[in-house]
Amino acid sequence: MSFQNLQLNSGMLRAVKRVGYSEPTPIQVRSIPPILDGRDLVGCAQTGSGKTAAFAVPIVQMLKPVKGKRPIRVLALSPTRELAAQIDEEFGKFSHESSLRHTAIFGGVGQQPQVKALQRGVDIVVATPGRLQDLINQGYIRLDRVEYFVLDEADRMLDMGFINDVERIIKRLPKARQTLLFSATMPQAIQDLSRSILIDPVKVEANPQSTTVETIEQSIYFVEGGDKRALLKHILRDPASQRVLVFTRTKHRANNLAKQLSRARIPAEAIHGNKSQTARTRALARFKSGHTPVLVATDIAARGLDIDSVTHVINFDLPNIPESYVHRIGRTARAGASGIAYSFCDVEERKYLREIEALIRQPIEVVSEHPYVSATPAPKRQNGAGKPRHNGASKPSRQNRRRRSRRPRGSRQARSA
Repeated sequence: MSFQNLQLNSGMLRAVKRVGYSEPTPIQVRSIPPILDGRDLVGCAQTGSGKTAAFAVPIVQMLKPVKGKRPIRVLALSPTRELAAQIDEEFGKFSHESSLRHTAIFGGVGQQPQVKALQRGVDIVVATPGRLQDLINQGYIRLDRVEYFVLDEADRMLDMGFINDVERIIKRLPKARQTLLFSATMPQAIQDLSRSILIDPVKVEANPQSTTVETIEQSIYFVEGGDKRALLKHILRDPASQRVLVFTRTKHRANNLAKQLSRARIPAEAIHGNKSQTARTRALARFKSGHTPVLVATDIAARGLDIDSVTHVINFDLPNIPESYVHRIGRTARAGASGIAYSFCDVEERKYLREIEALIRQPIEVVSEHPYVSATPAPKRQNGAGKPRHNGASKPSRQNRRRRSRRPRGSRQARSA
């Protein structure tokens, strides 16, 4: 299948070629034709599968420039600032040959430049719900001329508590519009929402829900909570760990971990919701350029980030929401590349591991030999789950293993809290 088979006009085919796309991804193949036909759509595909282009390409093709002051005719909502900026950039790539104007609206930065862009008139607005609602309340934004409405990463919108803002925004949209809802997972609450805002939608699914990319090598390390930092440093000193995204459960842990890695001469920066937008943008740029090889992130800050050539994703803390595991490891092995995902699991997190394996419907291979093996025996797992694997790391000495077995379990877990 080629882009020529997807009802794209000559101008859009030139834009796609200029951007560097050679062949459409499965989600693009299944989404672009019905969108061009004017259908509402629910799209579900793995992270990194090209969902943004799946809606940006047909919308830009269908959107015709207007004379005079431009009303907002396209509204795309995303859960995070970084994702909003990326979607806005994608719209810019495909509208290069047209006179369409686009802008991103999000918090964490001053609103005045965004207000000025709105006052000049824009065709396409990509926004986070909070800042958008603020500007609506201040009278800077009207949505009564919107023709195309996109809800991206819909499941995370729900997780982050944006659902009330989203519903208020939807009430301001004209009923005569085309609505597109995209997500990497489609829990029941999002399915219920889709039924309330879409009309006879086409449902497309490029991959089974909640599956993980086949080219990602997934491994689990059973480790005491207090040994996680030492294990991480051990792994990061491997020359193969060139561009590594590390996930923690909280912002505080992300900050502390990045500082401790830097003190150990492993350059690292943290990115999370409490960071200013300037600091987040700078950290992300340094990570993308390779200047900082390790980025420590929380789920919310990293959701939807499109970063090429991430060699490893490391779950320093296992997520307590199993769907988050799918999103996290999807930061590597993007666009058909291969990648590695390591997860650290202490005793308290073993229940999360069971839920994750049930969701992805496959066992995660256990690394049974590494310098910080947990003193608590590995759990018994069904269907041959977690066949032991040796990752080349040195095996702990007999004296070290004996020392670990004598330490009370509670002391380790208290340190990791």
